[in-house]
Amino acid sequence: MAKKSMIERENKRNKLTNKYKHKREEIKQLINSTKDFNSNILIQKKLQKLPRNSLKCRCRNRCWLTGRSRGFYSDFGLSRHVLREMSHNCLLPGVKKSSW
Repeated sequence: MAKKSMIERENKRNKLTNKYKHKREEIKQLINSTKDFNSNILIQKKLQKLPRNSLKCRCRNRCWLTGRSRGFYSDFGLSRHVLREMSHNCLLPGVKKSSW
């Protein structure tokens, strides 16, 4: 189980990402459309003033049940430990234990 503070920090990052998504896209379109170097630098400074945690790459995939970030299966949104337990208990449709 991940610490509550890490889970809350991740939730805060997700909210910031959603909040500044459109503003970030508009500024990037302005950067691509301008040809003047000096105005391009001024527009890039606007982009740099946005919060760092509003970047999509700073978000981390976490298991929705335990909050674990490592061993994350994006198809289910679960970590490998929880995926294994749930598949053994037949809680995931279409998933069976393989043996050979």
